[in-house]
Amino acid sequence: MTAESAAPTPHPATPPTEAPRDLVGIGIGPFNLSLAALAHPLTELDTAFYEQRPAFHWHPGLLIEGATLQVPFLADLVTLADPTSHWSFLNYLKTRERLFPFYFAERFHIQRAEYDAYCRWVSESLPGLHFSHQVDAVRWNPERALFEVDFTQLDAEGEAEALGRTYTKNVAIGVGTAPYVPEPLKPLAEAPTVPVVHSADYLTHRERLLAAEHITVIGSGQSGAEIFLDLLRARPAGREKITWLARSEAFAPMEYSKLGLEHFTPDYSHYFHHLPEAERDRLVPAQWQLHKGIDADTIAAIHEELYQRTLNGGWPDATLTPGVSIRTAGRVATTKVELHLEHRQQGTRSRLTTDAVVLATGYKERPLSGMLTGLDPYLRRDHSERPRIDDRFRLVLDDRVQGSVYVQNAERHTHGVGAPDLGLAAWRSATILNTLTGKDPYPQPRRTAFTTFGLTGHEHRAPLPGQQTRERGTMVKLQD
Repeated sequence: MTAESAAPTPHPATPPTEAPRDLVGIGIGPFNLSLAALAHPLTELDTAFYEQRPAFHWHPGLLIEGATLQVPFLADLVTLADPTSHWSFLNYLKTRERLFPFYFAERFHIQRAEYDAYCRWVSESLPGLHFSHQVDAVRWNPERALFEVDFTQLDAEGEAEALGRTYTKNVAIGVGTAPYVPEPLKPLAEAPTVPVVHSADYLTHRERLLAAEHITVIGSGQSGAEIFLDLLRARPAGREKITWLARSEAFAPMEYSKLGLEHFTPDYSHYFHHLPEAERDRLVPAQWQLHKGIDADTIAAIHEELYQRTLNGGWPDATLTPGVSIRTAGRVATTKVELHLEHRQQGTRSRLTTDAVVLATGYKERPLSGMLTGLDPYLRRDHSERPRIDDRFRLVLDDRVQGSVYVQNAERHTHGVGAPDLGLAAWRSATILNTLTGKDPYPQPRRTAFTTFGLTGHEHRAPLPGQQTRERGTMVKLQD
């Protein structure tokens, strides 16, 4: 086959006689999968969801044996919006004849691998999901008063096979986050000869990392703790040769008190959304311990593992140092890495030579700018040039656009720390579908927290069905 004949044809327009879809979802991670599952029984909606990967996989590099979700199993794709849904985690167990074993296991927090298997069950059974479809662009077509979505269908090798276009009244973007690699370490992470890997790819490189003489883990969150513990358990006592560095001032536990968890309720999301932009920007980094700390059980397991290695005398060859920044990094010969460190409290600097590095440095929201270039003239932005997002998870667009673009896990700057939390997935999906249909297929609770966020008389609750707001060129505030 020649190059010309193998090349995909230009994006074909949908025939004018074909009815546009009501909703097109871009990306099939847990959040858009939740939206698709809750949209499924709404027969008045014609939906389609596109994902460039060939199948659903949720953080495969971090499905470490024994690692659990940090939210209860009730934070599945649908239960907190519709406990009777066919797509609930409990129904998944029932279809697998595992409901009684789960009942006797008494597990409120399930393993990550089990959550991944549950989501894959949904993705393989739910109609309207199109994997191996890469969305290239989204535009507003003023002549048809519709969004047009261009996509590329990929073959088994991930190469372009065909191009397509569909029209839709509304769009839901759930493209997730991307691994974050600090600037000083980017050249090393891209070099094949030195094992400098992000935690997202940990299991893929685990054997190679364990073969290294000395390993350094960077990052004080849950992933860093789990990886440090997994590596520590696999190293011989007295010859661990492992270092754990963190920029934060301590290896701190995650805030997991019952009232602290109320920051992950719809009540707090509504409250946060109505704060001034400057106050929201101040709060997000200040609340790091709500979502970037370490589960107390993981901290206890690390301490227990280290303690056990002292029983026969001596201390494990493991170094745990918080408060450290990586200034620069480079290679020594071809097989080692030299990290230039700075301890902020001491005001001192040092160097560390290591054979492998795991970057548990977190994730960043994928920018929407590339995909939404065609919508740029219609987007309304805040003072920091970020997209403005209304209380119903819609991009604030010019009045010339009649449809809506919903976003999932791209609204931390407008809705707070709960944006990436699995526990709010079903509620957000229900909010989107209630708004899209103009009905109330998933009634929302009027109150979800014992805490009253803000002064009495000024707190913000979920709006009643008749109170749905529409933000366009100006901000709209709900009446108290």
